[in-house]
Amino acid sequence: MEFDQIQSTLREKGLDGWLFYDHHHRDPIAYRVLKINPPMFTRRWYYLIPAAGEPCKLIHRVERQNLAGLPGRELEYSSWKEQHEGLKKILEGKSRIAMQYSALNDIPYVGLVDAGTIELVRSLGVEVVSSADLVQLFEARWSEDALASHLAAGKVVHAAVRAGFAAIQDAVRSGKGITEYDAQQAMLRVFEGGGVVADEGPVAAVNKNTANPHYMPMRDRSLPIGVNDFVLLDVWGKLNKPGAVYFDITWTGFVGVEVPRRYAEIFEIVREARDAAVDFVQASMTSGRTIHGYEVDDVARGIINRRGYGQYFVHRTGHSIGEDVHGNGANIDNFETRDTRQIIPQTCFSIEPGIYLPGFGVRSEVNVFVEESSARVTGEIQPAIVPILAATY
Repeated sequence: MEFDQIQSTLREKGLDGWLFYDHHHRDPIAYRVLKINPPMFTRRWYYLIPAAGEPCKLIHRVERQNLAGLPGRELEYSSWKEQHEGLKKILEGKSRIAMQYSALNDIPYVGLVDAGTIELVRSLGVEVVSSADLVQLFEARWSEDALASHLAAGKVVHAAVRAGFAAIQDAVRSGKGITEYDAQQAMLRVFEGGGVVADEGPVAAVNKNTANPHYMPMRDRSLPIGVNDFVLLDVWGKLNKPGAVYFDITWTGFVGVEVPRRYAEIFEIVREARDAAVDFVQASMTSGRTIHGYEVDDVARGIINRRGYGQYFVHRTGHSIGEDVHGNGANIDNFETRDTRQIIPQTCFSIEPGIYLPGFGVRSEVNVFVEESSARVTGEIQPAIVPILAATY
């Protein structure tokens, strides 16, 4: 735990402390920031890092081990009355603290503390503010090892995309037939061989299903893929080891030798929006300009709006990436929410604009890693729709 840095940051932000709370592992952020992994967590616990001075623990006597190894004064409770009194003691003299809370739940990845607990803390005369910026600083930033795991996973994820297209190509050329589910399984075999795992299997979608941004093929609910079909592959994964972070991309292809003009036109608009967002981030970091998640979304969305397809871009431009595929840093969003968090070094996010029309949808997704004075796309960048029957994999 970066204890000294957390305290310094709290003082800079005019906060009296950062109060961590959990019950039944509702807040995974707390465990990552504090770097603890208790064997059991069926009782409520609190841990206060003050802006200055000694931290304080409030733990149930049944589970004294929950915060073992963390520094600080320790208070115990058994009854709910004793718990309330203990919380009052550790917050004594504090007027403004951060918790995993988000006003109006604008950032649901951070809004993890239940409303009742927020009410309890406020009843003690303490103002609760969002820990969103703190979380980004102390949980969403990547170490060198995390970045290395991302790049290694990226090689496997790109290989899986190529395998998906190749499976479609081979099946169509041989006439043996293939479904979305079959293409998904071909990609998963690459994952297994490359030591990559994911929370869910990759997406292989065809025609109308490509217009559903969160479509997932199933064995008993999967369309066949054939000649003249439009295909979208959305693939994400991470190395199967502790601390590894995700790699997440989307590519599109056409089962033919030449891509029809309509598909190419829509892809070109999406590509332009994708590249404009990436260019904006790169130019801003190089020049030292401070930017925020919502501003990057505005760049991509502005292009799609100007081209007349704004109503068909139905999700944010991108999301933070971390140990979860949807991480806890700034999202590229001024649509589903207005993410005012600053884009900071050592964080990564997707850029994935899309246009979803009746009959088909196009999305192109890359990952952007931000450094002190630069930003880079960490994998291959799709320049055009892949003509599956003409390409060699």
